[in-house]
Amino acid sequence: MSGAAGLRVLVVDDEPAARARLCRLLAADSGIATVREAQDAPAALAILAQQGPFDAAFLDIEMPGGSGLQLAAQLPPQTRLVFSTAYEQHALRAFELGAVDYLLKPFGVERLAGTLQRLRALLQLPAPVARMQAASGERFVPTREGLLRVQLADVQWVSAADNYVALHLPPTEYLERGTLSEWLALAQHAGLFVRVHRSHAVNPAHVMAVRSENDGDAVLTLRAGVELRVSRSHRGVLDALR
Repeated sequence: MSGAAGLRVLVVDDEPAARARLCRLLAADSGIATVREAQDAPAALAILAQQGPFDAAFLDIEMPGGSGLQLAAQLPPQTRLVFSTAYEQHALRAFELGAVDYLLKPFGVERLAGTLQRLRALLQLPAPVARMQAASGERFVPTREGLLRVQLADVQWVSAADNYVALHLPPTEYLERGTLSEWLALAQHAGLFVRVHRSHAVNPAHVMAVRSENDGDAVLTLRAGVELRVSRSHRGVLDALR
C-alpha cells in the first residue's frame, strides 16, 4: 500500500466532470502514485476485487446503485475515507464513519491540499485508531513535532480562523484545516460543543458565567477567563449554559 511509492487513491463519483477534475488534481500530486476512478458503488467494488485495497477513497454521497455512505461501510477497514459532495447535511454521518474530511463541492485546490495533508498525517496512525477518533472523544491534531492526541473534553472553545479551526486549550491552541461547521459535525455527536456565534462554539463544561447585554447579545466567561459573545441568533442555547 502506501510508502515510498506513494498513495493509492480511489475516486467514486457518478458525475463525469467532477470525477475527472478530482482525478486530475490528485494525479498532479507527487505523493500520489495511483488514482483509479469508478462511476458508482458496484464499479468501485469491482475495482477493489481486482486490485485490492486502496490507501484512501474519495466518495460522492448521492449516487445510483448505492450511496457513498453505504459504500464506505463495505470498504476495507484500512481505507481512509474522504467524502466529496454537494450536500452538507450528511457530514455528521460521514464523520461517524471515521471520515478524514468532508469536501463540499465546489472546492478549490487549496482546500484539497489541506485534505491531503490531513490524510497523510492520519496514515501515520494504525488504521483502527484513525477510524475510531470520532467515537472516542479525542482528536489527533498535526503539530510541528508530529501528531498530538487531544481530548475533546479539554477543549474550552473552538473558533473559525480563515480556512482553519482553532482548538483552544489555554494557554495552547491548535489549528485544523477546514470550516467550523465541518469540525462541529465531527465533534457534535459527543454532545461536547454548543455553537453560540457564527465564529465560535463552546464546551459548556468550561462556562463559568453568563452575562446579558443591553443590545440583546450575551457574554460567556470561560474557565480560562476569556469572554465570548453569544449572538442574538443563538440566544436559544443560553438555558443549557447557565
